[in-house]
Amino acid sequence: MESGESNSGNARRIISKDSSWCSQFRNASNPWMARYAYALIFLVANLLAWAARDYGRGALTEMKRLKGCNGGKDCLDAEGVLRVSLGCFIFYIIMFLSTARTSKLNNVRDTWHSGWWSVKIALWVVTTVIPFLLPSEFIQIYGEVAHFGAGVFLLIQLISIISFITWLNECCESEKYPASCQIHVMLFATTAYVVCLVGIILMYIWYAPKPSCLLNIFFITWTLVLLQLMTSVSLHPKVDAGILTPGLMGLYVVFLCWCAIRSEPAGENCIRKSDSANKTDWLSIISFVVGILAIVIATFSTGIDSKCFQFRKDDTPPAEDDVPYGYGFFHFVFATGAMYFAMLLIGWNTHRPMRKWTIDVGWTSTWVRIVNEWLAVCVYLWILIAPIIWNSRHTDST
Repeated sequence: MESGESNSGNARRIISKDSSWCSQFRNASNPWMARYAYALIFLVANLLAWAARDYGRGALTEMKRLKGCNGGKDCLDAEGVLRVSLGCFIFYIIMFLSTARTSKLNNVRDTWHSGWWSVKIALWVVTTVIPFLLPSEFIQIYGEVAHFGAGVFLLIQLISIISFITWLNECCESEKYPASCQIHVMLFATTAYVVCLVGIILMYIWYAPKPSCLLNIFFITWTLVLLQLMTSVSLHPKVDAGILTPGLMGLYVVFLCWCAIRSEPAGENCIRKSDSANKTDWLSIISFVVGILAIVIATFSTGIDSKCFQFRKDDTPPAEDDVPYGYGFFHFVFATGAMYFAMLLIGWNTHRPMRKWTIDVGWTSTWVRIVNEWLAVCVYLWILIAPIIWNSRHTDST
């Protein structure tokens, strides 16, 4: 029995090494290739949700035949987005439940994760159609739950980004090439701080042109204060975390502040927009496409970063037949990402219509971004301070 499983595993590794990507994908031998298939399904779900929101009225005649659509009007706009999102969520939750705690390559759950694509595509189609048969009241309940799920996704993404920044700093401070690493650290840190300051200056020029723009001035000024706070804490002698991590975190919080202000409604006088701002132009379309791709890429990159959520570090080298990433965590991130893209497409408001080719626009979206920025700084500072507090309490107790 054991020799049979060993031969099966060896044969599978031979396929992975010698076969093309297409044959590996067909033979369910490459979980790395499977990631891209799941990301493609997620991208198609995003596009379906956008189509239901912006162009769903063209399908009004067909939707009248569906029970839960109430003559078609409940399957359009924000509710249409929520129905597509629910179908995507159900699909990835099923995948999460069926692949969680998979640890080895040569078992049934690994094969299910990496193969059986005809069955999974049929499953995705079914889970996409089912929400359109549900009553409107159920979809509204899902819309409220999706606020929470999207928040969970943002928290997971935040921890993943901070973990990556910390890992990058540790790599740059490695003792293998100390001289060259110090030069790289100073170069990257200087570049990060210059970009942060330029970004803040441009936000003052573009989004706070008048003294009456108090809210935008507060957002931008507080971002500058947070950047200074992160730098001061990181360079404190007791912390000594270097200058690179606060610079990279500064890029992230400045980006979040910019996204928050950009999410303000188009009619605000403090945001400089062209006279054609109320019309759909090529810049709006490009921004929308970039936004959709950013959602998919963020979900994809966060989904394979399960190691940053391990509370206990395991220095044991992985075995040859260990899975390359956590399958269950990967699908869970995509499930919460389905809720997240729904919130972006409806502006975190299930009762307000959105203009065509827009994404993440509205005051709710603005405050979600701002709170996310402040939370990012709090989590980063806690990561810096927590070891000192822990060590001091441990010393006092002994």
